Amino acid sequence: MIDKLKPLLGDIRFWIITFLLLRLIGITNPPLETAHNWRQTTVTMVARNFLEEDNNILYPRLDFAGEKTGITGMEFPILNYSIYLISEVFGYTHWYGRLINLLISSLGIFFFYRLVEKYLNEKTAFYASIVLLCSIWLPYSRKIMPDTFSVSFMMMGIYYASKFLEENKWGSLLLYFVFTLVAGLAKLPVLYLGSIYFLFLFQKDIKLINKLAFSLISGLLLLPIVWWYFSWVPYLVEKYEFWHFFMGKDILTGIQEIIKDFPLVIKIFYQSSIKFSGFAMFLFGLYWMFYSKQRLLKWLLLITFSFFVVVIFKAGWTFAHHAYYIIPFVPIMALIVGYGLAELKSKKIAVSLLCLIALEGVGGQFHDVIIRDRNAPMINLEKDLDRVCGRKDLILINSGKYPTPMYFAHRKGWVADNQEIQKPEYISELKTKGLKYIIILGFDKKIDLDYKVVFSSENYMIYQVD
Repeated sequence: MIDKLKPLLGDIRFWIITFLLLRLIGITNPPLETAHNWRQTTVTMVARNFLEEDNNILYPRLDFAGEKTGITGMEFPILNYSIYLISEVFGYTHWYGRLINLLISSLGIFFFYRLVEKYLNEKTAFYASIVLLCSIWLPYSRKIMPDTFSVSFMMMGIYYASKFLEENKWGSLLLYFVFTLVAGLAKLPVLYLGSIYFLFLFQKDIKLINKLAFSLISGLLLLPIVWWYFSWVPYLVEKYEFWHFFMGKDILTGIQEIIKDFPLVIKIFYQSSIKFSGFAMFLFGLYWMFYSKQRLLKWLLLITFSFFVVVIFKAGWTFAHHAYYIIPFVPIMALIVGYGLAELKSKKIAVSLLCLIALEGVGGQFHDVIIRDRNAPMINLEKDLDRVCGRKDLILINSGKYPTPMYFAHRKGWVADNQEIQKPEYISELKTKGLKYIIILGFDKKIDLDYKVVFSSENYMIYQVD
């Protein structure tokens, strides 16, 4: 029986499908899980506004800009627009975003496997792909966020670039262009992986005409990316007077913040990315890579890490405090782990260590499918607001900088903390801009306001201010 199962268990497609099915558990859950639900609801807000207000992809809009349009500069909304397009056919629901990301991210694992298999061997590719599946990739590949989504497209682009450069398949050049363009537009930092192409361009056996064509196409695909992030995004922010998207900071400030939060930065690498057992095997893979003089991996790590350090410094404090910033580098880490496992003489030991890494990875992150008790009441916020106010009425929510409740309110307005809301002059100013209702949520310290209560529950109070 075991012998019959061996071919199946050794097929990466089986594990990709298995992990896809695993992540379908709770796929329809509202974006209220523990980590970064706020980041997901900023994606869903934009998608819903494409459907309900204006479907021009060049003008993404959020719901917490108060009396303003909500139009702002942000990542190119390709994931958001994909949700919108499906919603046009089937009606809107948030979990389309989860499913889209899950499917693309599963396909990305397959292309990662094909790349590693092509340049190293099948065993390394298999081990590295399992490690990547069980890494931080596991929870974030089912979130409504563009991180694993963009990395997956980037890996597709790298695969087809290699097909063109080394096998002279010109049709692959078009696929490289499309996939890399999508990747870079969806998430700018993922382009650091393009540093891998230095390894190709310095290969003597690749035709000069191929290198020139590749360089030309690469320059062309960068044009819309540069235009969007460095021309259109600032234009939208200036014209519509609402800033939301983080474009990084100057390198010197970022370096200072990284040094200050260095223990947290290191923790991102050894805990958030591939967990403790995975990181221990990563260190072994590094050691063996240098001991065995594996030139390809050494150059790959040196080049990619050098460019990723720039991403880290540009992010600064944000990198240390938001785990998903490590996602573009995790495939490189998984590759080193896979190499270390494949180099072990005992297959039983290698498989045992792989199982340990997988168990820690799944066990340490699968809790993310659970909705936190304090977040669950927000599911009813829209329904309760419908009882007392119109859909166009502007509201204020005491959620600080946390925009998730505004998404579930299905309205527009402002978010602020309790201290700000208790200032009469602040409320007076917002009333001149159209504020009608204030929602005081119960998951933070409640405050009492001297306004008419139109709805009350243990979870939140709704006040009418006009």
